[in-house]
Amino acid sequence: MAVADPPTVADPVTKVSARWISGFCLAVVGTFVGWYGPLQILLAKQADAFDPAGKESVLAVVALLGATVSLLANPVWGALSDRTTSRFGRRIPWVVVGTVGGVAGLLVLAAADGIGLMIIGWCLVQLTLNAPLAALSAAIPDQVPVAQRGTAGGYFGLAQMFGVMAGTGLAVAGGSIVGGYVACAAFVLLAPLPYVLLGKDTVITERPPWHWRAFLSGFWISPRRYPDFAWAWFTRFLMNVSNAIALLYLLFYLKDGVRIEDPETGVLILTVLDACTMLITVMVAGVWSDRIGRRRVFVFGSGVIMAVAAMLLAVWPTWAGAVTAAIVLGVGFGAYTSVDFALITQVLPRAADRGRDLGVLNVANTLPQVLAPVVAAPIVRHLGGYPMLFSVSALVALVGALLVYRIKSVR
Repeated sequence: MAVADPPTVADPVTKVSARWISGFCLAVVGTFVGWYGPLQILLAKQADAFDPAGKESVLAVVALLGATVSLLANPVWGALSDRTTSRFGRRIPWVVVGTVGGVAGLLVLAAADGIGLMIIGWCLVQLTLNAPLAALSAAIPDQVPVAQRGTAGGYFGLAQMFGVMAGTGLAVAGGSIVGGYVACAAFVLLAPLPYVLLGKDTVITERPPWHWRAFLSGFWISPRRYPDFAWAWFTRFLMNVSNAIALLYLLFYLKDGVRIEDPETGVLILTVLDACTMLITVMVAGVWSDRIGRRRVFVFGSGVIMAVAAMLLAVWPTWAGAVTAAIVLGVGFGAYTSVDFALITQVLPRAADRGRDLGVLNVANTLPQVLAPVVAAPIVRHLGGYPMLFSVSALVALVGALLVYRIKSVR
């Protein structure tokens, strides 16, 4: 294990091994199974079961509360991992703790007999699974040199999509709401074991001084002092707002807008198609961006493609339109996922605070989940329905794509 005190934590120079990448990716898959089995299928089914007439509002409330917890949890877990002096490393302990908590939350959801327990279970999942996400995100700048980060970001994005696909598949294969949650919980528990047992982590031998005021104030990263960090945050925020408001009601869109007979299987098919397209672009874009040393053009292009996918859903509300949009979205979001992560690791203010600073950037992933129900529910119910919802999604993606060029320190 590498040993370094916080003030001297430096960028790595040795490329990571295929073994490390494999274990890392499997751990990421497990975390995203714990999120997207519920998000894609199970939470919507529970909302429909508990309140068929008000299912959209129930899902919106549950998603809003869970995302609020996630919003606060991720940067805190990241900051705590920066300070961890365990002999096992500063990231791996939080992968273990968060995984166990995530499994507990999924089992609470499985046992839920009403909306109240559903909210508690989902908030517990969001609280605890953000610990492994924060730790695994910080492991890339901890372990991977800059010249390999586009490729590593590609694997990271690939693992996320496998997690979405596997979570959706397990939720459907479980055969029931309870069975789906149990299947996801089992996978979440087992997936990080190879990464944890590999034991490759950065160890710090001296914990930084603790002051509550300094700890809390550290979460504010001045846009004036670090403008590229601020623009990277805002670009990521807009891209994720676009994605979140488009995907929140996908099951209901297929059921009530496209009117297919089996919307649950429809979500699974679209997820697989999206993932298969991403399997290609997420790696191609990441490796290509490493080779030419450019990031921004890929982020811009992916935002334009994501906007096209959203507009297809807006103007072509058929099964063929949904299939086409899923394939187009996979092209755009695959490129975005890998290259944007590489970009943000290059604008972090301080190596010693990578976990915290990536946690602040990850707020740009989770805050849109808080806003999506607030934005999407009134649009669907009162302001133009699904065509307007997907048009708004397209517009937001385009604005986010344009703003990436405000980042000056990354080509």
